[in-house]
Amino acid sequence: MAPHDTKTSVTRPVESPTTVLLRAAAAGNSEAAADLLPVLYAELRKLASAWMARQPRGHTLQPTALVHEAYARLVGSGDPGWAGRRQFFFAAARAMQDILVEHARRKGALKRGGDRQRIDVPDIELAVRLAPEDMLALDSALAMLKESNERMHQVVMLRFFAGLTVQETALALEVDASTVARDWRVARAWLFGQLNADGKPGDD
Repeated sequence: MAPHDTKTSVTRPVESPTTVLLRAAAAGNSEAAADLLPVLYAELRKLASAWMARQPRGHTLQPTALVHEAYARLVGSGDPGWAGRRQFFFAAARAMQDILVEHARRKGALKRGGDRQRIDVPDIELAVRLAPEDMLALDSALAMLKESNERMHQVVMLRFFAGLTVQETALALEVDASTVARDWRVARAWLFGQLNADGKPGDD
């Protein structure tokens, strides 16, 4: 009779589908990166709808809170490591931007001019307080920034829409924190100028 096997098997936690996608995207799988965006977009839209339904009328949407809640729900305890988190925040920033622009367009806020307020991009965790027409103007300005300086555009996306700190953004972009701080400062000033130049992005 064979001796009783006293070895105990170790059950590894089952990774969520999102964690699997994050690991694959971090390893350079472009298909996984593309598959990640609609997953995040759907989850963030669901969270945004639930969030706004619970808030008093006129309350602002808080992208940082939504992004981090989406991460906790989609990834759970299966930490994909920083490379995976980096992919998550890049995709989440893009999804969050799309949701806010979609919301602005749905409200039909296409007017420009007289009732616009001067706006800034503050150096803190953000609640999106922009009027719908300002959100559309910001979207246009960000497209221009991307054309002229890809890294500054990424800094704004990660800081504004994903709510990353300067240090986290530096890790995500693989640059030093002083570079991120400088890019954020310059990009904020440029965006402020674009968004307040006679109410139209792109004016000199």
